[in-house]
Amino acid sequence: MSAPIRVLARGEAAYPERLEAMAGPPARVWVRGEWPLPQRPVVALVGARAASGAAMARTADLAAELSRRGALVISGGAIGIDAAAHLGALRVGLPTIAVVAPGLDDPYPARNSRIFADIVAAGGALLSTVPPGTPVQKWHFPARNHVIAALADAVVVTECGALSGSTITARAARALGRVVGATPGSTGTDALVAAGAALVEHADDVLAALAGRPRHPQVAGPDPGTAAARVLDALDAIDARGLDAVAARTGLALRVCASAVSELELSGLAVAIPGARFLKSAACARPVAPASTRVVERN
Repeated sequence: MSAPIRVLARGEAAYPERLEAMAGPPARVWVRGEWPLPQRPVVALVGARAASGAAMARTADLAAELSRRGALVISGGAIGIDAAAHLGALRVGLPTIAVVAPGLDDPYPARNSRIFADIVAAGGALLSTVPPGTPVQKWHFPARNHVIAALADAVVVTECGALSGSTITARAARALGRVVGATPGSTGTDALVAAGAALVEHADDVLAALAGRPRHPQVAGPDPGTAAARVLDALDAIDARGLDAVAARTGLALRVCASAVSELELSGLAVAIPGARFLKSAACARPVAPASTRVVERN
């Protein structure tokens, strides 16, 4: 990569203004490539490194379509979903930004060096919050995820596990008031949708969410009087509860509560969190479809 590395300090005109929304904005960022890029909606597409081929293909297609529709696609430069996002934008000849770890003299991972070179050549940019020559450290990755969330107008997770680093990006985005979306079909993204993230399958879904019209699944509520209905009433949207607490509140046997919670998870009305605890999902705050229907509507 022949483009020089520039350092941008807080207070300079070219420093990314969006980073000022962070609790602790980096004092400096290092950039290689075109910066600043023209103003346009910024959409971060993130997800698992060990992603399925189908999810990578969907991500690349989504990145390509968003780029064609005027959005700037950003991601973290990693293998898997990140790489697919960058390649999708590059496929249609449009710029993309990779927020990489650690330094720009040797961005990680080395196997994506060709992608990094193509990003710069296509008029995009690489950005890092640590100086050149810094060796890779574990903390660089969650810190990078917070930067991605701050730079974006919307963060879309296209595939991830329940404890993926992508959920860090989604949480950071939500805390900053950014739009959060997810593509259903994996443990982590299904949980994000159940927790209130916009459902994203096409570029139209992202653009609608940015316009204040997020798409959400409409789920079927349990029949009144059933064990599932009683367990749902015993769950809370903020205070996560274990099966023991649910059993105490409902008077139902533990095995009955376990079965009911599984039913509620499958229907999108409950969300499991680490520690074998459960929350009432965001879907419960929306109108619930009759038990006989299970459709997805645009809100």
